[in-house]
Amino acid sequence: MGLLKGLHRARKLLLVIFVPLLLLPLPMLHPSSEAACAYVLIVTAVYWVSEAVPLGAAALVPAFLYPFFGVLRSSEVAAEYFKNTTLLLVGVICVAAAVEKWNLHKRIALRMVLMAGAKPGMLLLCFMCCTTLLSMWLSNTSTTAMVMPIVEAVLQELVRAEEEQLAAGTSSAEEAEPINLDVNNSQPSLELIFVNEDTSNADFSSLMQNKNLNGMPAITSSARTANHQDKKQHASQEKPPVLTPSPRNQELKRKYKSQHDQMICKCLSLSISYAATIGGLTTIIGTSTSLIFLEHFNNQYPAAEVVNFGTWFLFSFPISLIMLVVSWFWMHWLFLGCNFKETCSLSKKKKTKREELSEKRIQEEYEKLGAITYPEMVTGFFFILMTVLWFTREPGFVPGWDSFFEKKGYRTDATVSVFLGFLLFLIPAKKPCFGKKNDGEDQEPSPRTEPMITWKDFQKTMPWEIVILVGGGYALASGSKSSGLSTWIGHQMLSLSSLPPWAVTLLACILVSIVTEFVSNPATITIFLPILCSL
Repeated sequence: MGLLKGLHRARKLLLVIFVPLLLLPLPMLHPSSEAACAYVLIVTAVYWVSEAVPLGAAALVPAFLYPFFGVLRSSEVAAEYFKNTTLLLVGVICVAAAVEKWNLHKRIALRMVLMAGAKPGMLLLCFMCCTTLLSMWLSNTSTTAMVMPIVEAVLQELVRAEEEQLAAGTSSAEEAEPINLDVNNSQPSLELIFVNEDTSNADFSSLMQNKNLNGMPAITSSARTANHQDKKQHASQEKPPVLTPSPRNQELKRKYKSQHDQMICKCLSLSISYAATIGGLTTIIGTSTSLIFLEHFNNQYPAAEVVNFGTWFLFSFPISLIMLVVSWFWMHWLFLGCNFKETCSLSKKKKTKREELSEKRIQEEYEKLGAITYPEMVTGFFFILMTVLWFTREPGFVPGWDSFFEKKGYRTDATVSVFLGFLLFLIPAKKPCFGKKNDGEDQEPSPRTEPMITWKDFQKTMPWEIVILVGGGYALASGSKSSGLSTWIGHQMLSLSSLPPWAVTLLACILVSIVTEFVSNPATITIFLPILCSL
């Protein structure tokens, strides 16, 4: 057993060492460029799939193995790691860094939540729309990390509302309504209840870190926590009354007031993740997989200038909109029940205290941001300007602004993003006063004016691992093409050419979808694109 445990702990190191050694006979027994390229491709793919080393580090394998085996020159490999899409990503990250630094994303999210109200179904729709909108321009991971604190703040206020109601001992029908477990007859309550635990001073962020097997927030009932808190509080302090769980589903009731509470926690948490994925599909810059595809497409078909920001958006937006609506309906039915009539009702129904307190908390969070500031306006202007310039460069149905230049094809979406990103390093974050007096005194210029973003802000946001990973994919594709491996694979898969195109597309979608259940999306598309392009 000790040996097995040791091997299990060292499994990644063993993979890193033995995979190249076990595959070494391939290029040695078949001394050809195709075999050497296949060796590098398999080793890199195994490292990516197993994650024995970080994805970015594994993407550097072609940088030294291709020159060793004579597949590509070192200078040729190095050129593959920094492409046009890399510059596009750099410019977008500059704008994203400004959005995060000046909390423009938080203002947008809170404003949309205020518009939705406190109905669970509308909150779900609002959070999904907000996350989708942000994920169009930011990475899925960053968007999820931005929106989740707002979700936590809403749930925190709902917990506080429940605590106040229990302390007041309210027993009206309106207060008791959320206890009903009939999914078809009432909207589920949002409140969590902590049995034998005082939550008046609880830190909700720490509570959210306690997760069950499903990865969802689970607040466990513990007498030890209550006793520990009692030692710090006065002995005469009374605890709020609690609901005694029934014998059935007693474990569930120790964590939640009702099954609806568990469902709403799962629903809101999952919706953020799903919406971020949907938003990433909408724009060409929304996710790294789209950028990888764009560069492969441009290399494979250099004369076909049909894929840009505008054409991608026009193609993907209807699909994303349908996916968003279907996802909302599905999650509403699965977690909140089929009561869509109450969710979509516009009647002026009297709000419960929980709804009032939750809306009050959101309003307070929004008011903390204050009036819109000069940096936020500049960031929003650059955000809109970049989108407009992308759309109007080559719209297709009318000549774009690129046609005003004498030489065609020199400007891409990366040109726009890098130019605007560069300006953000120059524009001051403080509104220029031009010598105006402030409170009767001349305002002296500060010795150093801080720009909208600094290089440190850019560094915090820039996903360098994704840049290296994408570059490694380009290097693998270039090596496969120059060595003839992609042509050889195409000849071996000629049997698929007898199938209709829709069948080949369906098989490819099924295969790639299965692989992405276990392997990251960028690694999967980097492995499969050269193979599929050879068909």
